[in-house]
Amino acid sequence: MAKQNIIDPVAYFEQLPHDPNDPNPWQALFFDKSTPFDDTAKAAFLFDQGSRSRQFILPIVRPFARLFIIIIQVIKIFTPKNLSSPKLLHKLLFYAMKYFITPEANYLIFRHFNLGSEILQVIRDNIEGVDIPLNPLKPKRFADVRDNLFLQHDLNLFNFIIRLNKDLGEKNIAIKPVPYNHLKLDCVTTNGFEFQKFRNGWTNVLDLSSAIEIFTPVYQFFLTDNDFWRASNSLQFDETIGIYLAKILNTPENLLIVNNKHPMIPMTTLRAGYRLTLHGLSTEIAHGLLVKIKLNQLKNSSAH
Repeated sequence: MAKQNIIDPVAYFEQLPHDPNDPNPWQALFFDKSTPFDDTAKAAFLFDQGSRSRQFILPIVRPFARLFIIIIQVIKIFTPKNLSSPKLLHKLLFYAMKYFITPEANYLIFRHFNLGSEILQVIRDNIEGVDIPLNPLKPKRFADVRDNLFLQHDLNLFNFIIRLNKDLGEKNIAIKPVPYNHLKLDCVTTNGFEFQKFRNGWTNVLDLSSAIEIFTPVYQFFLTDNDFWRASNSLQFDETIGIYLAKILNTPENLLIVNNKHPMIPMTTLRAGYRLTLHGLSTEIAHGLLVKIKLNQLKNSSAH
């Protein structure tokens, strides 16, 4: 499988000239190592954040996207509650991602599904006595989007939390700290992911944030009101997943990575696009922490 044809974002920031009188804010964030974050993903994220698309397109599309969310919400009041077309939705997402989103943004989107699946597996594997099914999503090519990828991602999270806590309750099990050298991290990918070569044509200009803002009302239109609300509210579970990880790793400070709070007091769907970007950031940092621990495990085992 060919490697993605994004620029080398790490080299971009490392080679970017540093002017003390006009320092680049994204370069400063790239060199900051206060939070665990895969270097390539972080560089791609910051490159995306500093793009002209985000600077000029996002301020224009965001208010219109939120206006459409309100209009569609009103329309949904008068339409059948079961009227939806997730297949058509994902077909549109497939074409939009392939032909209009930058390679860097697509790289981050595809990474997100893989990282989320690995994080849930780490939680399950490190709670002794828990035995629940998982439905890992590991998309590698645009064709994988067609299989209700985004909708299934939301369903996986809710099903995981329900199944996990039912199993904990029925078996009277508590989530306990696991020593770092005993953590089961076999599922954690430490050497990056190989994805389909992303198209980089003249139409592939949309940054991640702008694409999310545009897609949010589209997502809402093609789903039932219940499905859209569930997808929006799933973002609030960042804190829940963060608590599970913090208990297993015995590091409450890791909750600092959580940005979408609180699961019992969800925000309105108008800010779903912005919160989805925060969700992706939290996922990257949480996975970066697991990668750091696994690499230390491998280093210690090889030393012995």
